[in-house]
Amino acid sequence: MLFKNPQILYALFLLVIPILVHLFQLRRFKKEYFTNVKFLKKVQLQTRKSSQIKKWLTLLARLLALACLIIAFAQPYFPSSQQTLKEKETVIYLDNSFSMQQKGQQGELLKKAIQDLLTQIPEGETFTLLTNDQTYSKTNLEEIKPELQQISYSSTPTRLKTTYLKALNQFSKDSSTLKKFVAISDFQQKDMDGFSAEKNIENTFIQLQPETNFNVSIDSVFIKNQNLDNIELQVNLSATSTTEEIFPVSLYNGTHLMAKSSIGFEEKNKASTTFSVPNNENIDGVIQILDDHLQFDNRLYFSLQQNEKINVIALNGSDDSFLKKIYTEAEFNFISVAENQIDYNQLENQNLIVLNELKSIPSGLGSILQKHIENGGFVTIIPSLESNLTSYQTLFNLLQLGNFNPKIEQELKITQINFNHPLYEHVFNKKVSNFEYPKVYSYYPTTSNDNILSFSNGSAFLSLSNKTYHFSAAINKENSNFKNSPLIVPTFYNMAKQSLQLPKLYYLSGQNNTVEIATALQEDQVIKVKDSTSTFIPLQRKYSNKVNLTFNTQPQKAGTYSLQANDKTLKKISFNYHRKESNLNYAELSDVENSKQSESISNFFTAEINANEMNFLWKWFVIFALIFLITEFLLLKFLK
Repeated sequence: MLFKNPQILYALFLLVIPILVHLFQLRRFKKEYFTNVKFLKKVQLQTRKSSQIKKWLTLLARLLALACLIIAFAQPYFPSSQQTLKEKETVIYLDNSFSMQQKGQQGELLKKAIQDLLTQIPEGETFTLLTNDQTYSKTNLEEIKPELQQISYSSTPTRLKTTYLKALNQFSKDSSTLKKFVAISDFQQKDMDGFSAEKNIENTFIQLQPETNFNVSIDSVFIKNQNLDNIELQVNLSATSTTEEIFPVSLYNGTHLMAKSSIGFEEKNKASTTFSVPNNENIDGVIQILDDHLQFDNRLYFSLQQNEKINVIALNGSDDSFLKKIYTEAEFNFISVAENQIDYNQLENQNLIVLNELKSIPSGLGSILQKHIENGGFVTIIPSLESNLTSYQTLFNLLQLGNFNPKIEQELKITQINFNHPLYEHVFNKKVSNFEYPKVYSYYPTTSNDNILSFSNGSAFLSLSNKTYHFSAAINKENSNFKNSPLIVPTFYNMAKQSLQLPKLYYLSGQNNTVEIATALQEDQVIKVKDSTSTFIPLQRKYSNKVNLTFNTQPQKAGTYSLQANDKTLKKISFNYHRKESNLNYAELSDVENSKQSESISNFFTAEINANEMNFLWKWFVIFALIFLITEFLLLKFLK
């Protein structure tokens, strides 16, 4: 038997007082003289003996009554289990990812989970609540109730392994406490990768079950074809399984309906449709599908705008016809200058400067290129067959490009492609290894840690250092057939595109995104990002002719946003949620070691309450005290 208030038991020592009073109680007897005491003595002896018994019984009843009352106030109990005796630390993880929008028997999984927590968590119990984007440490139901009711879906990517590590950091280092981790989720298989549970933690998984795992998602949109009048957009959609149902797809410009289509998934779970839009309009696009399951992937926002052209200048010591074919008037402002006619004033507002096989680098050009790079511009260097080593090495030193070594006459094939380099992003559908390799007949060995294209001997043909793309060999037809290779167009095209990262059709929120706006801001001016309900200022870096914006955690809401400076809209960009939550593939939790499963939130907390229940005995001791008081009364009244 244990006591909730054991300090009250010290009051039992006070029972010594009535015992002492009883033992040392003195009475004075008055003498009375009688003529014959023969019979009186006998009666007197009998009375004193019965009186002593009465007093001892009365004292005992009184002491027992007082002892029972003291013990009742100490609240004695028997624990239901060993768990009752330990101090507990509980961390609850509530998954608020978009897959929790799926409906169960009583509505959306997340909303039902929140309602169950509000009704099932015992009042006064201390716990820590984790969601995908928030942490509420050492709180209770009364404190967290308003925040719990306001929890909404989060686009923050998460894995159970990461969440579990956060939960472990919430526990104390006291080994005597009982530590409990409770995860409430639908448990997507992709989020379980790499997860393992600790043995010294009591891990409980509550897997919420949807009625169906069917879902339709708008996956992507891209420009399929483009001419002077129209742009053809292709929209890709997917379903978790085939179905005979037909789904309407709508295209909006803001709130204005532009076109409608429909798609089906009768034979396969992939489908696409196309829309044609005017080429001369700025469009705040919204593609929408009607689907009653997950809602976050029923809309895809995009922004079609008339982007400014990228400024490219080529300083030529060799033929530049291949550059003129790549840098067309539709996308680029291309200037071609002979090496003996360079006007340095033309270089000031360029995004990309191409040194096309100059035999020697003019002395003043190096400092201008250095300033150009500091202002966010890019440079491409193609050496000549007759390059002046001293001038090239001076330029390489100034731009921190390493060494420019003497020419080696050797035929080498360009066999290695860095498919993961940003220059070739979205260029290759898969790694290519069986194409006809371009080759060179001589090259200038250079030092670089960021090779894009490499020779068969591992040395660099094209590399990137300090915003400078530098070839190690001339690419004219006398020295190389690289201009005839399929690599020539994406290589030089993306060099220019990388020099000014114009807004894309859309971006994925929660990722590291970079946008460059061709504008010149005053020193105290900043670009703000704004929609109808919120405004924030992204990380930005100003250059002489552009501003570089970096987005990471913001915005958290999908939609189309205005980029504004001095209340003037410069551009519009769109953000969408990642579609990884659209693929509903649930994990089998029975395979997870050191864990147990509970069917529902109510079942879990009912079991917890039963395990923590204490069988209090104070009522019995109050009853015993009353019995002993009644016994005392009867002794005093009837015992002679």
